[in-house]
Amino acid sequence: MNAVANAIARVSRNTPRTVATPAGLVPTVRRPTFDLAADVPRYWWDNNPVKTLLLAALSSGFPPGEKFFIDSVRYYQDRIRDPELQKAIRGFIGQEAHHSREHKQLNGFLEERGVGLGRLEREVEDFMNWMRRNFSPERQLAHTVAVEHFTALMAEEFLLKYDALDEMDPRMAPIWAWHAIEESEHKAVAFDVYRAIGGSEAVRLSEMLVVSVVFPVFTSLHVLQLMREDGQLGNLGAWASAANYLWGRPGVFRRLLPSYFKYYSPRFHPWNHDARDLVEKAKRRWLGANA
Repeated sequence: MNAVANAIARVSRNTPRTVATPAGLVPTVRRPTFDLAADVPRYWWDNNPVKTLLLAALSSGFPPGEKFFIDSVRYYQDRIRDPELQKAIRGFIGQEAHHSREHKQLNGFLEERGVGLGRLEREVEDFMNWMRRNFSPERQLAHTVAVEHFTALMAEEFLLKYDALDEMDPRMAPIWAWHAIEESEHKAVAFDVYRAIGGSEAVRLSEMLVVSVVFPVFTSLHVLQLMREDGQLGNLGAWASAANYLWGRPGVFRRLLPSYFKYYSPRFHPWNHDARDLVEKAKRRWLGANA
């Protein structure tokens, strides 16, 4: 625990002063269409079952998760007086609603091909409903703020920066590129709402600690379940390759840790890390007319 505390203290000292969301930055609601053809390979990311089923496991949680995020922000929407933030909230809701819809379709496509995502989606939905019953609206919003930080990190520092998209089947890559781009665009909306309603710092930070346990545990268990069902649990080569990619070299998850710890700084704001240049390049490459 001392090591973690020291890491947080170091990051806090080096975190830039809190900035605001760039003026006029309103999330763009897009309605792309994707070609989920029958000849998409079973292991569509680098022909690796672990890497493929990791993203499948994440996708299983998006439909209920995005609905929870929308509800947590919408609960406070009437209290927001800033017209720019109101526009951003509407863009956030529109983007998240389309993410939920598209991943519902993707999950159905994968389910038809024998990837058991329906049960995983129901497990996530049950957990979201448990939080609705047991968490205050403030803590529900804090949960959304924390998960949005995770998803923005994964979008900017993983999917858009490294070669993950280039390793995917060309029918699958645009789905994940679009989602990553929009996660970056709206990464501060829930945070700005939380700050506007005077959300507690203690709740914000303690909920990130909860998410830091729940998110990886849920995801890891789901990947293990999918690997077992796919007969790949003993595929040591796939596990080793994925582990090296995520934690060794390039170690994309390991490289997320400094940005993760910045969340604990009292000067944290999602736009302290401005990834607009990276996102603009991704938009030109992956979105085309939908940019």
